[in-house]
Amino acid sequence: MAPRCWRWWPWSAWPRTRPPPSESTQSFCQQFSTQEQTPQICVVGSGPAGFYTAQHLLKHSQAHVDIYEKQLVPFGLVRFGVAPDHPEVKTAHSDRCAFHGNVVVGRDVTVQELRDAYHAVVLSYGAEDHKALEIPGEELPGVFSARAFVGWYNGLPENRELAPDLSCDTAVVLGQGNVALDVARILLTPPEHLEKTDITEAALGALRQSQVKTVWIVGRRGALQVAFTIKELREMIQLPGTRPILDPADFLGLQDRIKEVPRPRKRLMELLLRAATEKPGVAEAARWASASRAWGLRFFRSPQQVLPSPDGRRAAGIRLAVTRLEGVGEATRAVPTGDVEDLPCGLVLSSIGYKSRPIDPSVPFDPKLGVIPNMEGRVVDVPGLYCSGWVKRGPTGVITTTMTDSFVTGQILLQDLKAGLLPSGPRPGYAAVKALLGSRGVWPVSFSDWEKLDAEEVSRGQGAGKPREKLLDPQEMLRLLGR
Repeated sequence: MAPRCWRWWPWSAWPRTRPPPSESTQSFCQQFSTQEQTPQICVVGSGPAGFYTAQHLLKHSQAHVDIYEKQLVPFGLVRFGVAPDHPEVKTAHSDRCAFHGNVVVGRDVTVQELRDAYHAVVLSYGAEDHKALEIPGEELPGVFSARAFVGWYNGLPENRELAPDLSCDTAVVLGQGNVALDVARILLTPPEHLEKTDITEAALGALRQSQVKTVWIVGRRGALQVAFTIKELREMIQLPGTRPILDPADFLGLQDRIKEVPRPRKRLMELLLRAATEKPGVAEAARWASASRAWGLRFFRSPQQVLPSPDGRRAAGIRLAVTRLEGVGEATRAVPTGDVEDLPCGLVLSSIGYKSRPIDPSVPFDPKLGVIPNMEGRVVDVPGLYCSGWVKRGPTGVITTTMTDSFVTGQILLQDLKAGLLPSGPRPGYAAVKALLGSRGVWPVSFSDWEKLDAEEVSRGQGAGKPREKLLDPQEMLRLLGR
């Protein structure tokens, strides 16, 4: 239930750990001060976590919510990665919510300046980096993070120049999560099946010329520990023109071990077992027999070194340490046995995880865990600052996990607001931040601006029978907006 009234504390009662407003922000706040008592809240990041947090705040209070995003376009993973359901549509059109793209928090405006302009700030900027392999040869041409590869074919501006060389016969994906299966599927999907999607034209052109015929998806643990879900596995098994390579020996004893596991994991393992050990039906056998491409799972292998070509100019293979499992339950870990295996390949995609970056020196950050230290979304020792999504809990879970997590942060924030634990008095919100950005030559992009870009993308896609042709160059986007 939305609280019926707001209890405000005088500034003198606010915890002493909060520093006073910076001089520049204080002057802007005084200039744009208003008697309106509407709570002003901002969310940093317009991916699923940001929009779900905003959605909860709008639904359960009368607050005004501003969403800041470093890209010119909203929606984060909805646009550039996995496509979840769409909380953004209703939220973005609320008259109490505004989108401000092309604003890099920590560079164009500091977190402290946002805290001075709003009653509360929520950091929901996700995990924008990838975990490094930290092995010799990682820097060789032909080695990419799966995150960058996904960004390339999904039109993320920062990855538009990636230009992966797909002239090799074999690719290796390191990691066995959903992203690993996503990139393997894109590499193996017949280009004619991608032509009607919103994949970028540059990526589609490269995939049309691709010589990749086999993709190995490598994990350091066993079949029971894979991180992908049944939907993604089923898509791989049913991929046109492609057959799976699954060694029945990798699944020995698995039938007995899955009897007590949770139902979703059990269903996933049963599908894997059927694909690996049962004789396919007539139609499926015929499809696999005629397939020109293949994918396979390799278990108990950990990357040790990227092997160079004879001239040392690019990746030509990967050396894998053979592993075994030690420990039980959550403590299970893969340890090297001392044996190694060399796997020839010309493309290596690392999909061993994402990690968040620190956003601003004023915000505490745990570099080991890659999260902002928090208690149920309250940032430790920084009153009025909150976090949600991957930067709160780490890059784990699916969209529904993010939704639940974001709702919790929103609920905690509103509890603090109702209890009078947030700053008192009016706050100028975006009016002060807009003036700051203007003085620094930053041109924010509004949601109506995005709708113009959206219409342009849809128009460009219609000629090719695609849902849209994504704009990749931020400068072109700004020119289209008359900036």
